[in-house]
Amino acid sequence: MSNTSTRSSRLPLFTTCILFLFFILGTQAQPKEGRFIEGSIGFGLTSPYEEAIDVLGNGFFVQGEYVIAMKSWFGIRPYVGFVTTKTDPESSDDAALGFKANTTALLLGGKIRLAAPIPYVAPYFEVGYGMSIGKFETLTRTYDIDKSGVVGHIPVTLGLALGKNHEVEVEFTYFFQNSVEQFTGAAAIGLSFPIGNPSNQN
Repeated sequence: MSNTSTRSSRLPLFTTCILFLFFILGTQAQPKEGRFIEGSIGFGLTSPYEEAIDVLGNGFFVQGEYVIAMKSWFGIRPYVGFVTTKTDPESSDDAALGFKANTTALLLGGKIRLAAPIPYVAPYFEVGYGMSIGKFETLTRTYDIDKSGVVGHIPVTLGLALGKNHEVEVEFTYFFQNSVEQFTGAAAIGLSFPIGNPSNQN
């Protein structure tokens, strides 16, 4: 009964992401030179650093970025985002024992992107520094952390810009929060809207 209700509760988020994917198929994403506003949405996740613990918080992730693409292969990307995750006690034996990795936080920071601007499939890598503002819980055999406030994080993203004009971005993005012994992030899809001189987007 509980598994059925869990699947049902995730259905609206899944439907939202599918509709978002269809929408972005008709738009044009960076890596082009110029300036953009980019938005991404996806399934949030949180996991403890302790490898022997089998727990994973699941939830929702959304992020906006102001993109300054100096070259097609290099850009600067200040960002603001939000993630909320919660560990399901029935998701694993360790979770049933009460171990968990949960985050609800505002994400602020900046990063750089290095991309290979090749046709149809353009891989990219992003790294930077920022802060998470919110509530963090990491309960494992080694750690018992329940903290509210500000923690530093290191964002790392691996992704692909897909399509003839790189219409769709699919990525795995992580925020390593060392002071609370966990990382949070998402499997996300995104699109960007050019601003400024339209000729830069050709």
